[in-house]
Amino acid sequence: MERRSFEYIVIGCGGIGSAALYWLSKRVGAGVLGIEQFEIGHSNGGSQDHSRIIRTAYHDEMYTKIVADTYTAFEEAEKESGVKLVHKCGGLLIAKKGETDDVATKYANAMASQDLPFEWLPGNKLKEKFPQFEHTENHVAVYEKDGGLVDAAMANAVHIQLAKGNGAAVIEHCPVNRLTKQTNGQTTVHTTKGNFTCKKVIVTAGAWLNQVLGSIGVHIPVYVTQEQVTYLGTPHVKDFVKEKFPIFIYHSKDHDMYALPLHGNTGFKIGIDAGGPVVTAGTRNFTPDPVREKKCLDFIQKILPKALGPILYTKTCLYTMTPDRNFVIDTCHRQGHENVIICNGAGHAFKWSALLGKILSEMAIDGRTQYDIAAFTMDRDAISNPNYKTTIFEGGSLSGGKDHANDSKSKL
Repeated sequence: MERRSFEYIVIGCGGIGSAALYWLSKRVGAGVLGIEQFEIGHSNGGSQDHSRIIRTAYHDEMYTKIVADTYTAFEEAEKESGVKLVHKCGGLLIAKKGETDDVATKYANAMASQDLPFEWLPGNKLKEKFPQFEHTENHVAVYEKDGGLVDAAMANAVHIQLAKGNGAAVIEHCPVNRLTKQTNGQTTVHTTKGNFTCKKVIVTAGAWLNQVLGSIGVHIPVYVTQEQVTYLGTPHVKDFVKEKFPIFIYHSKDHDMYALPLHGNTGFKIGIDAGGPVVTAGTRNFTPDPVREKKCLDFIQKILPKALGPILYTKTCLYTMTPDRNFVIDTCHRQGHENVIICNGAGHAFKWSALLGKILSEMAIDGRTQYDIAAFTMDRDAISNPNYKTTIFEGGSLSGGKDHANDSKSKL
């Protein structure tokens, strides 16, 4: 492309990056460039699929105090595009009494602190509300009517297309080699397709985050895992459409399971949260793990047998997680690169992608954001302390988080 100088550049155009590109373009038009190392809409990272969970239920006020704004951010793109992205089919957080019900209580308390509506369901009420479930007598659940799913692939495409409509440029198949700071304070992005210069650069590169940041002496302690979801061809299709069945997360003492109703294909979607092996972006493969497939089938057999059916397919993706499983949203000013802005979604950010894109655009253009992101800076112990104990569950080791510290140090 002929133009080489922009006001703002976004590196990585997945869920968060495409949203950042969109929000930047709303204010600066053609002054923004998105750079993607693969093709737009690729499935190499963690941003692609038919559906992703969206919910107001979260374990900590750092999230619940801004969670409503992520719905509003998606609504902006829906209004401009005329495309429905968020489907509120309801959401459940299910826990077993005496094992993980403390987790459900923590979620309920965090929601109550922000006046977010929810309903506490003992096991009999859970089955009464959703008769598809079985053997719920020893369980409790937190139900939220605003939970649901985001059409992930559609959201990414809409953000990119609206950004282009505002004048933004996007270049694909363009890996970034390094960043350098110029004497005038601007940043040059060195790529396989030449160099591009800008006032501010936003790095939303997922599993490739440190490959970009390493050139300016910045390292975020993240570990990458290869995750997967399985789509089941349930014969009881009508019982699991999103008009009749919610998304749900099941907190067990060993793994967190999650499931979504039919959307985008005829499959009922089931997965294990953060249950995959530690890999790198270069060493991962796309081969499903039959052991984790079986765990999903065994789980469904116990609590939701009518959802069982033949495996349509299993799809892999990557989680790029911080040691405390919380976001990183910050600038690299500590290393003398205040014009480099970074965002890591810690393996649970797609539901937040529209809002995170807005936050990043405000940081780039205004130098600050209206949203409270103090808990997500690099100053916290989980990022600055190399001895911090790594956990894989949202909210720490509430459900007996597994320690990946040794794996992440030796393999990443």
